[in-house]
Amino acid sequence: MEMQCGCSLAMYHALVNMGKNVDVIIPRMPKTFSFLPKANEVKEESDKNVIYDLGIAVDCTDTKRLKGYEEYYENAKVKISIDHHSTNSMFADYNCIDPTSPACAQILLMVLHSIGVEITKDIGTCILTGIATDTGGFRYEGVTTETFESVARLLTLGVNLTEVCKKTLQAKTKANFELTKLIMNRMEFFEDGKIALTYVTREDEEKANVLPGDHEGLVEIGRDIENVEVSIFIREIEDGVKISLRSNEYVNVAEVCSIFSGGGHLRAAGCTIRFPLETAKEKILERVKTFIK
Repeated sequence: MEMQCGCSLAMYHALVNMGKNVDVIIPRMPKTFSFLPKANEVKEESDKNVIYDLGIAVDCTDTKRLKGYEEYYENAKVKISIDHHSTNSMFADYNCIDPTSPACAQILLMVLHSIGVEITKDIGTCILTGIATDTGGFRYEGVTTETFESVARLLTLGVNLTEVCKKTLQAKTKANFELTKLIMNRMEFFEDGKIALTYVTREDEEKANVLPGDHEGLVEIGRDIENVEVSIFIREIEDGVKISLRSNEYVNVAEVCSIFSGGGHLRAAGCTIRFPLETAKEKILERVKTFIK
């Protein structure tokens, strides 16, 4: 979600500066990103009767990931997809996909340059936010010299890297802190400590007054424990569970999630399973164990 916020608002600024009439729709935008320029312009929904001339999806593998606003996109006269997931289904009329890029925002910066868009400080702030969050603060695999060259160009515009990283990577909401305590107490280990698993229930979220974005970073807690290869974070939803996976060295978690119609990156992926929590735990554990050496 956080990467979509940065990319979406960067595209919004670019199109508005080109004189276009733009709606940026993010049904569940985390308040963490309220500092981004024109974040107040983000809509949770739009007029269902409006048929957009152009629909642009960013950092999204397929239309299923557009839950909450897929209708606006699918009904658009022309559709574009800008993404960096290797599991992208090429669902748009025009697809700009680069699985080698560590961040969708890095691709977007290239796209905007190629069509002659002036990169303003506001656009740069949004793009830098997308790059910083997508790369985990430049810690994940895939970060290249091109990534840092892109960031350097943005810094020359006056974009504040310290502010972006502090607000998106360091700051925690109280709800996130409460969930952190819960999942640490519930952490279970399997396969000689190579798998870490934890979860939160809907009741937990209600007690903590959880809002969109409050789950960010929770799956990384298990991954950062010594000897853990795969971290599993399960979040109970109304009709099943959402599962986030992270790996350290050799497990392709996108492949792990593929059996459940999920996907993502080599070291970061997710899926949704329409089973009760305990059943889902068993199924994902069974799948992950087959990948452990």
